[in-house]
Amino acid sequence: MAPGIMPLSCCRAMPKNGGAKKPVSEMVPDQRWKLQVFYLCFYGFMTQIRPGESFITPYLLGANFTKAEVTNMITPVLSYSYMAVLVPIFLLTDYLRYKPVLVLQSLSHISIWLLLVLGTSVLAMQLMEFFYGITMAARIAYSSYIFSLVAPSRYQRMASYSRSAVLLGVFTSSVLGQLCVTLGGVNFLTLNYVSLGFVSFGLILTLFLERPRRSLFFNRPGGPDGAAVPTELDRMAGGDSGGETRGWRDMVLCRMLRELGVLARQPQLRLWSLWWVFNSAGYYLMLYYAHILWNEISPTTDNRHVYNGGVDAASTLLGAVASFAAGYVKIRWMLWSELVIGLVTAFQAGLLLLMNSTTNIWLCYAAYILFRGSHQFLVPIAIFQIATSLSKELCALVFGVNTFFATVLKTIITVIVADKRGLGLSVHPQFYVYFSYFTLLAVVYLLGAIRVGVQHSHCRQPVELALSKEEIPVQEKSPEVGTTRA
Repeated sequence: MAPGIMPLSCCRAMPKNGGAKKPVSEMVPDQRWKLQVFYLCFYGFMTQIRPGESFITPYLLGANFTKAEVTNMITPVLSYSYMAVLVPIFLLTDYLRYKPVLVLQSLSHISIWLLLVLGTSVLAMQLMEFFYGITMAARIAYSSYIFSLVAPSRYQRMASYSRSAVLLGVFTSSVLGQLCVTLGGVNFLTLNYVSLGFVSFGLILTLFLERPRRSLFFNRPGGPDGAAVPTELDRMAGGDSGGETRGWRDMVLCRMLRELGVLARQPQLRLWSLWWVFNSAGYYLMLYYAHILWNEISPTTDNRHVYNGGVDAASTLLGAVASFAAGYVKIRWMLWSELVIGLVTAFQAGLLLLMNSTTNIWLCYAAYILFRGSHQFLVPIAIFQIATSLSKELCALVFGVNTFFATVLKTIITVIVADKRGLGLSVHPQFYVYFSYFTLLAVVYLLGAIRVGVQHSHCRQPVELALSKEEIPVQEKSPEVGTTRA
């Protein structure tokens, strides 16, 4: 349902010691690293095959749980658990070198489907959502694992491969689930057993992943003399990481946070980071409750007329196409960013209003697909605008902080709007809140675009000179396709 932190794939590799020898871990024979990457992509594809995932909400609503219980008691736990485990898992992923966290993710997937097939109480379903939050937070381990296998020069291409494998897996899973329900007449419980079999197979695949010797922050590659290769962290700490490891970790994290404060003064980085925080929060809230809205618009007792899998497959495909198309958009982002964001956000607000006001389920499906596609169009652009001037350490930290604040905001909205301890709104009033939220964001972005336009018209020559200096090298690049979320 939600994102892992895929933006690492767009971070610049910034090896500062051009003449230094490559670490032994990067001089892997071609066939060996190719085999590792192939296995990782196969693993990424297979772990997405969960044909029952698109039908979890209709299964819960048909399993003696009321809409109020699902909307106000069960679903909110997903936001809470994701926020609670996001930072610990982010740190443990790097410290434990990826594989243990991927094992934890597989075990959590198995726990989800065991609770779905065996659990009968609200508490069991809340525990299921808790494990779902763990699996979402653990996606960072897969998205960053690739960087331990290949040299920096291959980061973007390999990240694109791994991302494509995930998207193909999500698409295949959704189509398989829809075919089983519509053509095979398979009930949701049986589909959950099938999903349990696939995630169990995923755990077996996880056990055969190689545990890397290095990672981004805590486990750095060794040089020819056994010393750690200098990184951005060392330069920020004064260049000497040789003696006191505990002090190095503590001081560097503080220095990195202070560096983020300096980076926040850059207009484009600040704008797109704020977009990431505010729009991602609203986007994922819509995803969490869309299936409940569909059941409200078109309640049916015939499972063959539930098309959640097909809609998820179509939205995944459109999201991939939109991400690819974003790589070919070449405009002066210093001048037009606010306008583009404002127009896309206004379009999303209109789609939310349409989804909530229509009684035609197919129109609601179409609005959902377009909403997801429009968001995925801006994601690679945001990643590129944020990451293009950062080292990969700072890039990882920036996206980690952005994701954390987006999760906090999403949780606050959930507590106020959806949780029974807050307003406890049903799904239709919730979508009016989300519509108002996106409308407010669109107004703010468009007002910002007007401000930039007025400044540009009054200072045309200086602004054009500044744009030409800052954007000429950037415009030669394009945001990579393989950086969006599944």
